[in-house]
Amino acid sequence: QVQLVESGGGLVQAGGSLRLSCAASGRTFGNSAMGWFRQAPGKEREFVAEIYWNGVTTNYANAVKGRFTISRDNAKNTLYLQMNSLKPEDTAVYYCATSRLWSTSALDYNDWGQGTQVTVSS
Repeated sequence: QVQLVESGGGLVQAGGSLRLSCAASGRTFGNSAMGWFRQAPGKEREFVAEIYWNGVTTNYANAVKGRFTISRDNAKNTLYLQMNSLKPEDTAVYYCATSRLWSTSALDYNDWGQGTQVTVSS
């Protein structure tokens, strides 16, 4: 099992930027696909972005494409999410997770962090 700890959330004005980090420990990090999901109050958890184990192949939700960038450093066992041009609708708790599959479904992700709150004010 992999333990995941997110950090970097906070309060930012619309148009601002934040960089989330997800530190992993436990079993091998490098063999997993990694993803970011988010959940706003009263809404279901939704896919944000994923990155393949090689750190090259990525996929983004349409809502964040062109504004968010996912990356990973396997040597440091850390996943990142650079968020630019933030909008109030990006407000949510952001979670990182691991998966043996290439998938946008939260059901295919096995290990989850505790989440970090991102709040974007208008």
